[in-house]
Amino acid sequence: MDELNWAGNLAYAAEKILRPGTVDEVREMVAAAPRIKALGTRHCFNDIADFDGGVQIDISGVESPIEIDTAAAKVTVSGATRYGELAPVLHAQGFALPNLASLPHCTIAGSVATGTHGSGRRNQGLASAVSALDLVTAEGELLSFAKGDKDFDGVVVNVGALGVVTRMTLDLVPAFEVRQNVFDALPWDALFDHFDEIEDSAYSVSMFTNWANDSVDLAWLKSVGPARTELFGARPADGPRHPAHAAGLPADNCTEQLGVPGPWHERLPHFKLGFTPSAGNELQSEYFVPYQHATAAFEALRGLGDRIAPLVLCSEIRAIAADDHWLSPAQGGDRVALHFTWYQRQSEVEALLPVIEERLAPFGVRTHWGKLFHTSPSAESWPMLSAFRDLRQRLDPNGVFRSPYVARNIG
Repeated sequence: MDELNWAGNLAYAAEKILRPGTVDEVREMVAAAPRIKALGTRHCFNDIADFDGGVQIDISGVESPIEIDTAAAKVTVSGATRYGELAPVLHAQGFALPNLASLPHCTIAGSVATGTHGSGRRNQGLASAVSALDLVTAEGELLSFAKGDKDFDGVVVNVGALGVVTRMTLDLVPAFEVRQNVFDALPWDALFDHFDEIEDSAYSVSMFTNWANDSVDLAWLKSVGPARTELFGARPADGPRHPAHAAGLPADNCTEQLGVPGPWHERLPHFKLGFTPSAGNELQSEYFVPYQHATAAFEALRGLGDRIAPLVLCSEIRAIAADDHWLSPAQGGDRVALHFTWYQRQSEVEALLPVIEERLAPFGVRTHWGKLFHTSPSAESWPMLSAFRDLRQRLDPNGVFRSPYVARNIG
């Protein structure tokens, strides 16, 4: 099978892709497959969605309407629904999701399963909006889990190791407007001295750097209500900016900036749904450190700036609030995410990743499950890893979903 992931850096080794039209067909296909993995929009940079010698299953053809419960402020959707497709429907009914990732292009089930998140010190990752889900397990059984159930916090962020998520219910909030202001050249001293204040200066805050320049290239403030007009010596941008502005990328595919208010779903993502996000063929890595270690982690990466800068389009700094999902990067405490958008120079990037991970190791670093990393997760950094292994063994004792990725990183 000659199928590639989003970035084109990985050719899938699975033998074929199954495309069911109903949930019953999903159950039949899963029950009949000795080895199988769910496939979303392929916005993963490693083999998390692959199974050498097995098959992949794409449920995007399973009809599943968007069902909004206005009284309960919840929506139930197919796991294959993309955030960018769901958000306008919610907004039209006066609802919103509390947070969105940088890209609206990805499926809900895939984003949640990999612990994907947005930004904002008080905002939790995308998995925290999930209040219920339906899961097809290895024998084709359809199980339902709801918030408060014994295993719920284990099955939500599941790295595709437990089954195929067919439906999800998400908690909603009232629709809101956001304005996006960008600042150039935030001094490093200001970031170190005022990190908490910067993180508290807007609903969602992202900063972009290559770790070598004399200042932080960009600070993006996504505000609900009045926006700041100054930021500790940074200059208000005189035009729209791409996160990789310093690398010369134009802002055509980015969401509207310059303080123009707009619906939450048209401002919280960095990129518009109808355009190629970021550079399109880049590679990505992302690491998470406890919030209290943020500035020490910045110092560690600044020490590698001369090695990082030639390989990176941009690197993003974000904060995420704590949650309880076992394999969430923010499980048990607030985290700061250190994201890298790399040029597609994979051998050089993979040679640098162990060095980055070694520098961040003293801070209990965690990785994004769907992006490039070197060191397999440890129980020291992921205290619920053992509990998840036990859950995986109970739900999939014959290893139908235990791909090489799962064996390597979960056990």
